[in-house]
Amino acid sequence: MADICNLGPLQMPVLSPTWTDERIELLKQHFEAGLSCREIAADIGVSRNAVIGKLSRLNLTRGRSTDERKLDRSSARAPKAVPRLQYEMLATLYGETGAPAVTGPIDDANRCSLLELAENRCRWPISTPGAEDFCFCGNTAPDGQSYCAGHSRLAYRPNSRARIMRG
Repeated sequence: MADICNLGPLQMPVLSPTWTDERIELLKQHFEAGLSCREIAADIGVSRNAVIGKLSRLNLTRGRSTDERKLDRSSARAPKAVPRLQYEMLATLYGETGAPAVTGPIDDANRCSLLELAENRCRWPISTPGAEDFCFCGNTAPDGQSYCAGHSRLAYRPNSRARIMRG
């Protein structure tokens, strides 16, 4: 390790400019001949990315014009993907009825503070956090779910999600 530190200043090789006039002429000739960027790079002695960059700076392109590519990109947009599996799972769990979100009143008698929350109690927040009357619903939440049946209908509405996805 000590030997490496005592080498002194390293001699950096003097590099010639990558794109000499001769290389640029070769690049143009190979491009016109239809060689790929990889083939041009191997022949000229530069990297493939250097060839691509130089072709771009020289505005040399193959195939369609820039305007045609822009038109294709804007008109051929893929339709928005809808996560059908997730939607179908939610529809199966909560049904796809046209009923209002809450079919009956939610019981207010079981409201509780954060310290009183238990695993089987509804965690739906009531009021604004930090407010003096802030609490949680506290009704029984079935099978380890976060919310009671009434608040689950508010929280998980597959019909509204489908409308948002389609819109």
